[in-house]
Amino acid sequence: MKKSYLLGLIALGYCLFSSKNASAQSQSLFNGKDLKGWHADVPEMDKNKEARLPFVVRDGMLVSLGTPGGHLITDASYQNFRLELEYRFAGKPGNCGALVFVSTPRALYEMFPKSIEVQMMHTNAGDFWCIQEDIEVPDMEKRRGPREKWGVNGDKLRRIPNLTDGSEKPVGEWNKMTIECLGNTIKVWVNDDFVNYGYNATAATGQIALQAEGSEVEFRKVLLTPIKKLSK
Repeated sequence: MKKSYLLGLIALGYCLFSSKNASAQSQSLFNGKDLKGWHADVPEMDKNKEARLPFVVRDGMLVSLGTPGGHLITDASYQNFRLELEYRFAGKPGNCGALVFVSTPRALYEMFPKSIEVQMMHTNAGDFWCIQEDIEVPDMEKRRGPREKWGVNGDKLRRIPNLTDGSEKPVGEWNKMTIECLGNTIKVWVNDDFVNYGYNATAATGQIALQAEGSEVEFRKVLLTPIKKLSK
């Protein structure tokens, strides 16, 4: 079965399910004026009092300046939600990410919080990266590599590539990423293309984080919508 056909079936079934369960009470996690509701974790700022905060508000947008490396983390934790992001690389394209199920700070390399990252790196948007948490996907060995090398830390195979090519807009244009977390499953869309699906994650709740990881990225939308699970 072709990947596109399989993804189409998964997306159709899940969209039908989500449409029945989504709450209308959406909330913007960014107020357009300041970083209220978030806190930054930037290791460089611990030792260098001259280091800048790599997250700012500019022209009504939340901006990750890229350096020094770190994370902007919500004060609150969330479970069963849809997260909608609109973002673009402000200059040279590079790396960034949206993290879900965030918990212990600096759990990997004394930098990355325990979480599952949904990659926003240019040309790789929608990949999963396992950061001291794990997740399964269809065709696991084909996509992640030899089973004996899987892992969530160190030199283990932590990346699970997305299933599409060409879903991102040209550099400078706005991209839309939708991440749906329901129980311990994660679904990802990039510009309305269904690009990844994971299940049996080792976490189902946590904070949300945005990265500073080398490249300047502008966010004009960070919208969260709770998803209410149907009772049996």
